Amino acid sequence: MNPWWLVPVLLLGVVVLLAPTPSGYSEVGIASWYGPGFHGKTTANGELYNMYAFTAAHKTLPFGTVVKAVDLDTGRSVVVRINDRGPFIPGRIIDLSYAAAEALGILERGTARVGLVVLKRP
Repeated sequence: MNPWWLVPVLLLGVVVLLAPTPSGYSEVGIASWYGPGFHGKTTANGELYNMYAFTAAHKTLPFGTVVKAVDLDTGRSVVVRINDRGPFIPGRIIDLSYAAAEALGILERGTARVGLVVLKRP
């Protein structure tokens, strides 16, 4: 199989990550997701976790920050709001909700290499 389509996808990822952001913040690393075991439980900001909402957990970004996560292998992206803390597994930078992971297409893989760009700070 000739991965000709990979070149424009990777270039798009580089452009997205190097483009100026409102906050000047971007990050590259591994995304994972969390779902049914946490559904209905309280998140770090006091909300109930809804696995069908487009939310995520990040270790340091302020609650309410809106982030675009771009899968660097596929070019797919999703926009989420930070409402929880985590992930707590070394090497991972964001835990996406079930809905966000489904939209990004990573449910079966479990993880993906992503670029994060802050779109809006609270």
